[in-house]
Amino acid sequence: MATNDNNNNDGYGAFVNPAYVPSRHASTTSIPGEYRKSLDRDEGTESVKSNGGIIKIEATPPKGGIEGSGSDLNGNNHPTPNDSIEFTKAPQRDSWSNDIEFLMSCIALSVGLGNVWRFPFTALDNGGGAFVIPYIIVLFLVGKPVYYMEMLLGQFSSRGCVKVFDFAPIMRGVGYGQVFATGIVTTYYATLMAITLRFFMDSFYPTLPWSYCREEWGATCFDSKPPTEDYVANMTMSDGAKTSSAEFYFINVILRQKDTIDDGIGYPSWSLALTLAFSWLVIALITIKGVKSSGKASYFLALFPYCIMAVLLVRSLTLPGAFNGVLYFLKPQWDKLLDPKVWYAAVTQVFFSLAICFGNIIMYASFNRFGHNIKRDCNIITTLDTFTSMLSGIIIFGILGNLAHESGTTDIKSVVQGGPGLAFISYPDAIAKFKFVPQIFSVLFFLMLFVLGIGSNVGMASCCMTVIKDRFTNAKNWIIVLGISIALYACGLLYITPGGQYVLNLLDFYGASFVALVLAIFELIAVGWIYGVKRLCKDIYFMLGIKTSWYYRICWSIVTPAVMTAILLYTLVEYKPLEYNGYTYQSGVYIFGWCLSAFGIGQLLFWGIYGVHKRNGASLWERIVNSFKPKSNWGPLDPFILKNYKKYLDDMRVDEMFRPNGFWYRVYDNIFG
Repeated sequence: MATNDNNNNDGYGAFVNPAYVPSRHASTTSIPGEYRKSLDRDEGTESVKSNGGIIKIEATPPKGGIEGSGSDLNGNNHPTPNDSIEFTKAPQRDSWSNDIEFLMSCIALSVGLGNVWRFPFTALDNGGGAFVIPYIIVLFLVGKPVYYMEMLLGQFSSRGCVKVFDFAPIMRGVGYGQVFATGIVTTYYATLMAITLRFFMDSFYPTLPWSYCREEWGATCFDSKPPTEDYVANMTMSDGAKTSSAEFYFINVILRQKDTIDDGIGYPSWSLALTLAFSWLVIALITIKGVKSSGKASYFLALFPYCIMAVLLVRSLTLPGAFNGVLYFLKPQWDKLLDPKVWYAAVTQVFFSLAICFGNIIMYASFNRFGHNIKRDCNIITTLDTFTSMLSGIIIFGILGNLAHESGTTDIKSVVQGGPGLAFISYPDAIAKFKFVPQIFSVLFFLMLFVLGIGSNVGMASCCMTVIKDRFTNAKNWIIVLGISIALYACGLLYITPGGQYVLNLLDFYGASFVALVLAIFELIAVGWIYGVKRLCKDIYFMLGIKTSWYYRICWSIVTPAVMTAILLYTLVEYKPLEYNGYTYQSGVYIFGWCLSAFGIGQLLFWGIYGVHKRNGASLWERIVNSFKPKSNWGPLDPFILKNYKKYLDDMRVDEMFRPNGFWYRVYDNIFG
């Protein structure tokens, strides 16, 4: 039956005539994973090479073909529905200049601040070297499968993180919710860049400004500069009242932090407002031409931090006492392996370090050429992410081992502080204790942090920009970039007020972390069981020409959703009212936080209802059922490849016509079929 709704056909029967079944052995049936196209301009045809020869497809359909009644492209004489797919012209979409740009951009996105300051001390608090074991296990059960899955979805469909859910329109709210969470992370991530830039500029002073105490800080402050004879006494005082000058500097000078926010959050710092503006200027310049410009910048953003890491690694390992620090970092505490908190920390570290389930990976992969070997890239990126985390741990604990040696103590944990201010308290404090030109190491360290942060921030900002660009295809890219940069800069001013860290802590949990965790589970269910692992594996074979191993099939369908669900349940069971440095928010703030979570997760319900409304069906139940099926235009963006994809699916359906249809068989078939 003809219809005017372009979204009301499932992914199987939109183009191919259901009455027509092509031969599985015909030369006109395309060969999965082996498409090499060349446009014959003289003949006006598209050549698709396959094992059976060269198929000629008309670049411009003849009259009476798709546009009119008569015959379809299969040669069947019947009227064509109004909503049939047109194969005349591929939609315009940006693409990477080469495959290396995609790889470098993903490295710059995934390898960020979490690897440098979060991983080493997460490992320290959760068993040292023993933490690496659950981390590696979780990497293989959650990190790699989800990373590969999101790459596949983006590259196969050439759609951003919202439109990619055309494979199950009722789940489109997952994409919008992830964009919401990503937008919140982007706003406060940029303020971390602003603080990093402020420390970078302060590093050029003849004496590091956080290395000594001011008179107004009182007797409770001790200098962070190279240790003196009374340093050990200051660090081990029984009253525990001593605070380093680095901490005083960060809290009182940089943040101007308040003890509470009961009377408001205050006004932004003018110096941080300038560094925040510069950070957004850099992001805007990198993304001004989309992936054409960000791809070029990715070489520097991905590789430069490793140059600095190499310098810091050599220096840290040549310091006296460094070996003891590295040994302390790598020494396993085996009893920690039975603690569920360690496994929870491993999952969250992998989840947020790789930036999975935030829409960023799908967005980057959507600009790939069809057929690019993303399985190789996935292995490179996930391995490099783990390597960088371990490398950062060795560098940092080599420095801490030297500090313990200089302080005359064997308790390395006593010379460092964890928590959210780690990068701006413990690291500056450690750098200030360098006896030989600490400014050099300070400049290198904070420059490295800034570049790492910009690389991740570019990816997150690009995700938001791509969603808008996909919705308003005629809008100029620079207008979108400028609009988002100004809007997110204005939001970022909240975090550089005296109460900004309280706001950051609140929005990070309720608006980003919790929302992303819940939506990640729905994304895995949507791909693994609504779209189906079997269908996804068919798509992989069509696109890459490779068969999917049982490892990925089992992870996508069972293991990864189960692990993420367990983490969500653990989060809810162990939930305690959010605090910041011992401060408990007012009850109205918690209500606001849960409303924020409800808004992000509620995108599922809103867009689910919209998806049902837009589908065709004689009854409400039929519309609901149809909203779980792919749209008629779901598949590769290129119209010629899409045409052959439809044939490929129809060919696969022949083999399924006489298979059992029981529940358990369908479950088995979805995983291993």
